[in-house]
Amino acid sequence: MKTSLLHAPNLDTILMVERAIKRSDEYPTRMQLWRSLPKKMQYQTFKTILGYLEASSKIMLDEHGHIIWVAADNPKLRALLKSGVQLR
Repeated sequence: MKTSLLHAPNLDTILMVERAIKRSDEYPTRMQLWRSLPKKMQYQTFKTILGYLEASSKIMLDEHGHIIWVAADNPKLRALLKSGVQLR
């Protein structure tokens, strides 16, 4: 079953969602993130952006529905890697 998009996201909108995820102190749920965005958008457009970010391996959803930024530029991930035990 194919669904059509009412509003396709543009680059500015995708970058706004990425920044909101990266700057979040906690791992937000979809609804928490959507409500916290500086500019409002339709929920269908928001879900399309999350689908794109997940397909491009920039985010993951945990078992509770929290969004986790996992792209290589994640400062929390870098800090964990620095504090971890190094293997030869």
